Formats: sequence, C-alpha cells, structure tokens
Amino acid sequence: MLAGTAAGVLAPAVGAADAAFAAGLTRQITIYAEALPGGLYGYGLEPGKATIPGPLLEVYEGDTLEIELVNRTDKRLSIHPHGVIYDTASDGAPLNASFNNPGETRKYTWRTRARYDAGGGFWMPGSAGYWHYHDHAMGTDHGTAGLARGLYGGLIVRKRGDLLPSKQYTVVFNEMLINHAMAPDTPMFEARLGERVEWVCIGYGSLPHTFHLHGHRWADTRTGMLSSAADNVAIVDNKNLDPGSSFGFQVIAGEGSGPGAWMYHCHVQTHSDGGMVGLFLVRNPDGSLPDGAQDAIDRFKEHGHTGHGLSPDAGTHS
Repeated sequence: MLAGTAAGVLAPAVGAADAAFAAGLTRQITIYAEALPGGLYGYGLEPGKATIPGPLLEVYEGDTLEIELVNRTDKRLSIHPHGVIYDTASDGAPLNASFNNPGETRKYTWRTRARYDAGGGFWMPGSAGYWHYHDHAMGTDHGTAGLARGLYGGLIVRKRGDLLPSKQYTVVFNEMLINHAMAPDTPMFEARLGERVEWVCIGYGSLPHTFHLHGHRWADTRTGMLSSAADNVAIVDNKNLDPGSSFGFQVIAGEGSGPGAWMYHCHVQTHSDGGMVGLFLVRNPDGSLPDGAQDAIDRFKEHGHTGHGLSPDAGTHS
C-alpha cells in the first residue's frame, strides 16, 4: 500500500541528557525490504508494513545508527545513505560488495558528527541536514530499478536544540511521479492552522524539478527558519529539486495566509500539467474544513492532467 507519509518515524530521544547526546548514542533498528503490489518495493520498520516512501529516520549529530536490513524479496538490493558517514562495508553499493542477496540480512552502520575546528581558521562540517537513503543494487549497480520501484526514504540529522514539528511529510519527485503517484492520486497532506509542519523534499530519476508550495514561504537555510531578527537570508517558496538532491524546511500551517486547500507541485509547467501536483490541506484550528476547501478538493480530483510534452497552447481554458 502506498503512503504519502512514512508509516513509522524514528524520532530523536528528546528527553535524554545533554551529556548522552554529546557522547553520541548508538541506536539500532531493523528495516524490512519487501515487494509491494504492481511490481513495486518498499522499506518498512515492521514486516508487512513497507511503504513508498519508506520510514522517515531521525538522529541527532553525534549519534550512530545501526540498521539491520532484512531483504524479504527475491531481488538483490541494499540501502545507501546521503549526508552521513559510513565505511565501504556500509556503502550499500555492489562496487564494495555491500548489498543484500535475496533473503539475506545485513547490518549497515551510519555515523554522524557535529562540526569541529580543523585549525587554521577552518571548520569541518557536521552532519546536520535533510538527507535521504535509497537502494543502490537492484537492477543495476546503481540501483536504478530499486529507485524506479520505490526503494527510498527520508533521513534527518538534527542539531540539539532544533525545534521539533507537529507534523512531518516526505515528498519525493521521481520522474513524473510524486511519492509514486500522479494527480489526482498524489498525497493530500494535512495540518491544522498554526501547527508547525516539516517538509522533507527529495529528487530522483532523470528529470529536473522544482518544488513550489502555495500560500507559504520559508528561509533558504538548513531548517527553513531565520536565526535572528537581523538574519537577511533569502526567503523562498520555490526551490530546485534535481535527481539525488534533498532539502527540508519548517512552516507554520496557514501563517499569514489562512486555512484552505493549498497546492504543492513541480513548477516545470509540463510536469505540473502532467500530474505532478498535490494538496496541502490546512484545516481550521478545531479540525473542521475551512470554507471553500471541499470545493477546491473536488475541483482538484476532477482536474485533467494532459501529460508530458505539451505544446504552449495545450491545456488552456477559455
């Protein structure tokens, strides 16, 4: 079953002592790679619970994540991360003989760190950011079939003290699909007016994309927030999302714009016309639908998407 959000979220242990975070925690999880209907595949935190995208994983800088990947399929596959630290045995690439044969269980270890003073006025970067993980072994040595069939998910490395959201959503642009669906079957994400919502945006495939969210803006920073009243970083509502790239941000649902049915979509026009569109439903504070929202949802479900490669005059309305 496809899901717009991860079925499970591995969240940081926010109540742990600062000393434990400074030393770094080693966290152990099991991920199951499974076949899904329609020739698709997914990752899940429990047997029979695989989704597309897979579970959103979270750690703090300094933590180590040990993943036991259980391959419950008849295909060769792996799990390869972006943004964290790993050795060749945990690369998840056939080049380093790092993969799971059909039915095999294998451990992958991902490490993270805070930035540190490298001397001479230079600093080595830490691991904090919005990253992702994916198969790197199915079909080809680059995992082309695994990516095309749903083996991917989001990964967040936080700094201690980061604000935590009320809602989290993972959005994957992959070829002409959003979370492996086309409009009107793309995910409708929901929040109540005033809730803090975190978006994790990931790009795969062979096509360039941009991510645009109606009615909301964010700072072009690691978190999407300004660091102070004097922070003059650029404010955006549209950002490139090319294959292999990822970013994330937080917004306050409906802040300044109010509740309603807001679109998110690729701003490459032939892509949005071709079905790369979804809805972000901001409900009233009591959870009820705002005026006009149901009409907008109905119009979205009835809207025609005419496919890729449109002429400039295609799909226009009189």
